[in-house]
Amino acid sequence: MRRPETATDDHVVSCTAISPGVERRVRMGRRVTERGTEQEPDEDGAQPGVTGAAPGDARRRIPRTDAVLKDPRLAAAAGRLGPGTVKAAVRQAQEQARHGTVPPEAVADTAVALLPRTAGGLRPVINATGVLLHTNLGRAPLSAAARLAVLDAAGPTDVELDLATGVRARRGRSVLRALRERVPSAGAAHVVNNGAAALVLAATALAAGREIVVSRGELVEIGDGFRLPDLLVSTGARLREVGTTNRTGVEDYAAAIGPGTAFVLKVHTSNFRITGFTRAASVRDLAGLGVPVVADIGSGLLAPHPLLPGEPDAAGRLAEGAALVTASGDKLLGGPQCGLILGDADLVGRLARHPLARALRVDKLTLAALHATLTGPETPTARALNADPRTLTRRAECLAGQLRGPGLDVHAVPSAATVGGGGAPGVTLPSAALSLPEAWAAALRTGPVPVVGRCEGGRCLLDLRAVPEEDDALLAEAVRTAARARR
Repeated sequence: MRRPETATDDHVVSCTAISPGVERRVRMGRRVTERGTEQEPDEDGAQPGVTGAAPGDARRRIPRTDAVLKDPRLAAAAGRLGPGTVKAAVRQAQEQARHGTVPPEAVADTAVALLPRTAGGLRPVINATGVLLHTNLGRAPLSAAARLAVLDAAGPTDVELDLATGVRARRGRSVLRALRERVPSAGAAHVVNNGAAALVLAATALAAGREIVVSRGELVEIGDGFRLPDLLVSTGARLREVGTTNRTGVEDYAAAIGPGTAFVLKVHTSNFRITGFTRAASVRDLAGLGVPVVADIGSGLLAPHPLLPGEPDAAGRLAEGAALVTASGDKLLGGPQCGLILGDADLVGRLARHPLARALRVDKLTLAALHATLTGPETPTARALNADPRTLTRRAECLAGQLRGPGLDVHAVPSAATVGGGGAPGVTLPSAALSLPEAWAAALRTGPVPVVGRCEGGRCLLDLRAVPEEDDALLAEAVRTAARARR
C-alpha cells in the first residue's frame, strides 16, 4: 500500500505554494520549480533566490552560497578567519541582495567588504571623541613597536628560560629591569594584570587582618561601579577612615596609627576634583609617621609632565618618601593593561612571593608590549598629549576643505580634549575638530571603519587630538561613506 505523505515524512513532503494554483514538491532535498526544472540546494540545504519571486525578478539571480564561497578572496579569508565567519558574511550579503540594497552580482564583493580584519572579535575604531584614554575604547593604543613585540611573542619565547644556560629564568626579568631604568629611585618593581590588582596584592600581602589608614576623601569609586573600600575590605584588611570628605590633615593620620596599622594609603583622586574649603596631607608629611606609605597614583605617569602639573608621578611619590607606588600601565604610560608596583625592595619582594601574585601575573604578550612601551619610541598616547594645537587646526581645516561639498555640512571648529582614563581631572587640552550634523554620529559608528566622535550642541564633533595624522585619509573616507549611507 502506498504511504500517505505527511509533514513528518523524512523523504517526501508536500505543501501548497503561496501563489494560488502553483504546487511545489521537495524530494530528497531537490526543489521542483513552476516550470518543472530542478535546482540544487546549497551544500547546507539553503536555497538561493527568494521564494515566490516572479520570473525575471533580479533576486532570482542571487548566487548560491557554495558558489560565492569559491571566490578566491573568500576562500583565502576562510583560512585566515575561519569558514564560519566567512559563510556568515556571505549570508549577510545574500540577505542584502534579497532586500535590494545590493545587486545580485555584487554579493561576493559585499561579502568581502563585510569580513572582519581579524578573527579577534573586536573591531578597530578611530577615536575621535577628544578623550585620549577612553575606557570604552580600550584606553591607550599600543605603539607600532609594542604591536610588533606582541606579534613576536605570540609564538614560543624565552619568557622563563635563560637561553645561555638552558635553565629556568625569572619571568619578566627584562621588563622589571626596564621599569627600574625608567624609575631609578625604585628599589624593585613588579607587574600584575591591572592597577586594581596592584593595590589588592599590596593590601593582601601587607595588611590582611590588620588596618589600612586612609582619608575619607580618598575612598573613591572607580569604573563600572567598583568602590575602593569594598576592594580593600575583600582582601581581609580593615579600613581605618580618617578626616572628612574635604579636609584631612597629617594629625588625623597620626592619631589613627597604632600597633595594628599595616600602612597608610594615599590615593590620587584621579576621576574627580574637590575644590573650595579643602585640605590634604602630602606623601612627604605622611612618610614621617613611622609606617609604610602606599601611594596609588592611578594614571601610570612615571615622571612629571609639563602639561599635567597636578598629576602625580611614580618618581615624585618615591622621592617624597612613599614605600610603594601602584599605578596602571594602560593610561598615561601608554602601554598594555597591567598594574605596576614600584618601591622598597623588601616590600616588593613580599608582594612578588605572595601566593596571590601567581593569580595576578601577566602573560608573555603583556610583558612584550610593556617592554616595548618602556624602551621603544614615543607612544601614541604621548604623541596625542604633546600634539601642537596649530597642527591640529591645520589638519581639521584641510580635511574640511577636502570633504566640503553638496550634501556635506562639515567645517573645522576649535575643540577641547581631555586625558580621560581617570587621569588629570579638570585638565583640558586645546584641540580642533570636524563638525558634522549630530544625526551623522550613528552612521559614522557603524561604517566599514567605525569612527566614534562626541555629540555636543547639536553637532557631531570629530576631535583630532587622539587621531594619528596618518589616519586622516581613513577618517575622510569614513565621513564620505557615512554621507552616502544617509542619502
